[in-house]
Amino acid sequence: MIAVIDYDMGNLRSVQKAFEAVGYRAVVTRDPKTIADAGHVVLPGVGAFGDCMRNLETYGLIEPVLRAIEAGKPFLGICLGLQLLFGESEEFGRHRGLGVLPGKVVRFSPPAAGGPAPPLKVPHMGWNTVAMRKPSPMLDGVPVGAHLYFVHSYYVVPDDPAVVCTTTDYGGSFASSVARDNLFACQFHPEKSQGVGLRIIRNFGGRS
Repeated sequence: MIAVIDYDMGNLRSVQKAFEAVGYRAVVTRDPKTIADAGHVVLPGVGAFGDCMRNLETYGLIEPVLRAIEAGKPFLGICLGLQLLFGESEEFGRHRGLGVLPGKVVRFSPPAAGGPAPPLKVPHMGWNTVAMRKPSPMLDGVPVGAHLYFVHSYYVVPDDPAVVCTTTDYGGSFASSVARDNLFACQFHPEKSQGVGLRIIRNFGGRS
């Protein structure tokens, strides 16, 4: 059973339906026992970083999330669920994250008006490609230069470049997914990325 963590932030049902579409049972939950009993755990997220951390704390979900990761369960962070794993974010001030991975979350910086580069639209929204930086079972069957769907104004800057699994170019290269041990987290939305995204969802559901 796959637990999709419900903390009132994010497109939970679309994540759940994506797992069901490839044959896995996924439950949307904020019950610590259900999360503890699950074989796989997913932390999705859409919204402001500070609000998400506050909701995780309000619902008593920080400890269950950390325990799932520490226990070695396959763990998937999606979009803001990737960003929350890092130490801090500069979104609307300074906010502490879960601190699972050292690093920070920063905003895309549009080029200065009248500069040589074309204006950079923020948020980064729509389809973009990923470049593979290190192998991961989560990316088995994903073709080189695959297009995936993004919606975000902030991106992660890991302290340790060894965790970076894929990069994407948007006014410069940024880490679009990271992997370490049982953890994989991505800035793109696999649940919105059609066949390639469903392949990633299937790969996650098959991990042990």
